[in-house]
Amino acid sequence: MRSDQPQTVFLVPGDPNQRTGGYGYVRSIVGSLRERGQNVRLSGLEGAFPETDTLAQQSLDDALDELADRTTVIIDGLALSGLPPLQARHTTRLRVLALVHHPLADETGLSQERQRAYFASEKAALRHVKGVIVTSEFTARRLIDFDVEPARIEVVTPGVDKPDSIGPDRFRTPEQPFRLLCVATLAPRKGQDLLVEALAQCRDYPWHCSLAGSTERHPDFVASLRKQIEQLGLAERIDICGELGEQALAQAYRGADVFILPSWYEGYGMVVTEALAYGLPVITTTGGALAFTAASEASIKVPPGDVTALRAALTQVLSEPERHRQLVAGAGRARNNLRSWSDAGEAFADAIQKLLN
Repeated sequence: MRSDQPQTVFLVPGDPNQRTGGYGYVRSIVGSLRERGQNVRLSGLEGAFPETDTLAQQSLDDALDELADRTTVIIDGLALSGLPPLQARHTTRLRVLALVHHPLADETGLSQERQRAYFASEKAALRHVKGVIVTSEFTARRLIDFDVEPARIEVVTPGVDKPDSIGPDRFRTPEQPFRLLCVATLAPRKGQDLLVEALAQCRDYPWHCSLAGSTERHPDFVASLRKQIEQLGLAERIDICGELGEQALAQAYRGADVFILPSWYEGYGMVVTEALAYGLPVITTTGGALAFTAASEASIKVPPGDVTALRAALTQVLSEPERHRQLVAGAGRARNNLRSWSDAGEAFADAIQKLLN
């Protein structure tokens, strides 16, 4: 890249290398923009977010202070609540955009008081940025409730890195136990407790389930989940694997028969397209953008929080070999239509230009 090229700066809370969908999206977009020759910097902010503490406010203030006038700055939605008190100092001289995966106010399990506080904070912050980039049409529609005009919103859906090979033949034999995989931070919004409850009602079928994802962000939920698994007598059939590295995660995708994401709500659901990239059929919900993320021919979608419907979806694939084969074939076709991160990076660059011009 040319050193004299105008710089674009991405600001995210904490370590940019965190293994979540949101952070992965930012890293992949930054990488794609760099491959296009753009001068891009990705920086993490210290302090507590989204309920900012003094360190977080100072970190954001300092990060913006050091930038030259007219620099393009893209602030991740998790850090956005720190912006309103600073807007007079920075948004008049910098070209500030927001990147919103999903509104913080839509997080599962919030008290009404916290939900209202997040809503007010995000609404105030979004009022002062020049535009907003979101990861799904669903989130774009949701932001209208935050008084963001459609003309100030651009949608850039995630890309995916498709592996050259997708592992063993997905058309399994009836004698094999089903290998079920769920990849998501162990957290109330992700609904692993609902999946465990549904699987307890499918114990007569041969299956083994792996729950892969961070166990550190919501320790109380993880402790409750472990207790639930033990009390239901499923400790030998459900593994809590923790956060997997790239190679281990790729191996998990290749070795699975069905991917499951039982979330209450997602702003997109990148792990769904990652699963499809490996030719995996998907069981998920209609929570938020999940209603649209996976192709219908490759997935079964149930209402979020509906354990009975989730059990019925699991029963379909566990007891009907032809249904599983149909979904596998659909996943193979959907895999061919997935966009690359290079395409997503190009769309992101176009979105920046549209919002700033």
